[in-house]
Amino acid sequence: MFTTGDRGGPDPAAADLVRTVLDAEAERESRQAADAKEVLFADDLLPGVGAEDITLAQGLAQHGKGTFVVCLLLFSLDLFQLPALSILSPNLRQSFHVSNGLIVFVTSASGAFLVVGALPMGWLADRYPRGRILGISALIFSVMSVFSGLAVNVFMFFWARLGAGVAQSSTGPVSSALMADAYPIGVRGRIAATNGFVASVLGALSPLLVGAVASIGGGSGWRWAFVMLGLPVAVVGILAFRLPEPPRGQNEMMHVLGEVVHHDKPVPSSIEAGFARILQIKTLKTTIMAFSALGFGLFTVPILGNLFLQDHFHLDTFKRGLVGTIGGLGALVVLPFIGRYYDRLYREDPARALRLIGMTLMPAAVLTPVQYFMPNIYLFTALAIPQTMLMIPSYYVMGAVLQSVVPYRLRGIGSAVGSVYTFFIGATGGALLSALLTSMFNVRVAILTIIIPSTIIGGGLIVRSSRFIRNDLSLVVGELREELVEYERQKADPQSVPVIQVSHVDYSYGQVQVLFDVSCEVHRGEVLALLGTNGAGKSTVLRAVAGLGTPSRGVIRLNGQNITFVSPEQRVRLGIQLLPGGKGVFPEMTVTENLEMGSFIYRSDAPDRRRRMDRVFELFPTLSARRDALAGSMSGGEQQMLALGRVLLHDPEVLIIDELSLGLAPIVVQELIRVVERLKADGMTIIVVEQSLNVAASISDRAVFMEKGRVLFDGPIKQLVDRDDLARAVFLGREGG
Repeated sequence: MFTTGDRGGPDPAAADLVRTVLDAEAERESRQAADAKEVLFADDLLPGVGAEDITLAQGLAQHGKGTFVVCLLLFSLDLFQLPALSILSPNLRQSFHVSNGLIVFVTSASGAFLVVGALPMGWLADRYPRGRILGISALIFSVMSVFSGLAVNVFMFFWARLGAGVAQSSTGPVSSALMADAYPIGVRGRIAATNGFVASVLGALSPLLVGAVASIGGGSGWRWAFVMLGLPVAVVGILAFRLPEPPRGQNEMMHVLGEVVHHDKPVPSSIEAGFARILQIKTLKTTIMAFSALGFGLFTVPILGNLFLQDHFHLDTFKRGLVGTIGGLGALVVLPFIGRYYDRLYREDPARALRLIGMTLMPAAVLTPVQYFMPNIYLFTALAIPQTMLMIPSYYVMGAVLQSVVPYRLRGIGSAVGSVYTFFIGATGGALLSALLTSMFNVRVAILTIIIPSTIIGGGLIVRSSRFIRNDLSLVVGELREELVEYERQKADPQSVPVIQVSHVDYSYGQVQVLFDVSCEVHRGEVLALLGTNGAGKSTVLRAVAGLGTPSRGVIRLNGQNITFVSPEQRVRLGIQLLPGGKGVFPEMTVTENLEMGSFIYRSDAPDRRRRMDRVFELFPTLSARRDALAGSMSGGEQQMLALGRVLLHDPEVLIIDELSLGLAPIVVQELIRVVERLKADGMTIIVVEQSLNVAASISDRAVFMEKGRVLFDGPIKQLVDRDDLARAVFLGREGG
């Protein structure tokens, strides 16, 4: 609230303060806009752009056709069941004696069950041999398909489809990641189109075959359909166990670097870190939103369409299957050409290739309403053909785009994130909405209400994502180049590998970027001080090193290994321990109880646990004298000692301290300095954010000075002390960065 002067007007001092704050905020926004410029390389340096044109046969020959054939069959056989669910939905409704709304929900949600296993499958795909994952998943899927046919009520059918959906979720994250690493970038569009073509053939035949089986079997014919659909998947799954595992990221490396960088025993990524990084890739984030919208109609409209065919045109199972088969012919006509056209367009201009995908989706918003008002089945079926010609190819080739912008270490999780949003938001949301609309109105209203907005929004978002693809591909190039430089440095001089390396890191909180191209290193046994003005980003650097946040760009390494996407818990096990700023004790527990809580993971080895606690008491005699005192009753300095002691219980390889001496009395600071000096003498590597230049100078070997998210100085601490301009900022600036 403004204060007023003697005449009731605004206080000039308050007005000046407001103007100062607004000017500072405007300057910050202007600076961030200037700093956050896109990272762009020349087009011919981007992965796959400007590459030599090769045939599909030449591309497949580079890794062998076995991987392609097995993945193709698994993908096609999985999708073979989706039309079956749509065709058989009236039979399921009749057999289980349930309403339209319930059967639409159960059968539509079968697609949404993919989300249950998508992230775990993506996590496994980024860690383990992918052929083995495909084989196990295929066998489980086969068993669950058979169980679907044996279900005696809708409840059992629901759970059988849940198991099948979880197993089927390996198709996207695992198969797509495997083929992206196995085959060159220049044939990804044709591989996706071939997948789509074969799947469309089987998808076109599926309604006819399933309808025929169901008709021949009579009332229980739908059960035989599920049993027969599950058996071929098991056969192909057995073949998947023998697939060779290609080097991860080899195709991007060959195009950008001209060689493949091999890593021995890479540290596995975590789901949460991978998820966070994936959603910072603008192309992927926007297309994920697009497919979330498109997913509303992806699973529900085929099911609703078959209910419409039965209720409006009175078609039996076989005739509905015939309509579905004829409608699928449109995709068969286009797919052989769309893959080659996409590959050529991508080599010339990736943004144009992405815009094309979005533009071909949106006409469905017009064609679908026209189709569902046709007066007879012949015109209805005829209009299904151009829709599949436009929509189906776009779904398949979209994966080729996304595999190009996702870091190769996160290909599995990247595909899984797309599945999560598409199926969880799209399919589940569409199932709930369609169930509500069919109950309140009718099937036609439900279809039109869902398909029109979903295709317009989805297609528009994909077109918009084309604005970001060059920048995202450039980020891939930058990271690959940095990886090669580091690999060659480690190979040439393995003894000089730093314990901690922060390389070209950008970091944002939401839309606010706080770190800009930050790089620094800490060598074994070294103490590094992070200094700088208030809000400089020092604590954010510590968070990135400790794994408490995922940078939007750049790499974090521990002893030369990339740990950018490694979870905080795994980093703790690897030896990184963080003492955060602020209160770090349990105030209602005694000193001993605090240390017992901190050493809880060693409870199975009582002597080792006691040894660790005794060492803390040796380092901090003050704590030893107050073992039974409540932590909350101690002074701030004693609490800081206890918090540091609890971290030291774990014998860290890298100790990270945020604000060592903030607010503490000089005598306490001296004791903490003594402890740090002893740890340094023992060879421990330490990173410390410190407000006092004198304290930093007394314990540190080197210093990094930061301002406004950038590194302005990196060198010996003595040189920083001699820099009056920077030293003055440390003395006069208030910390909080």
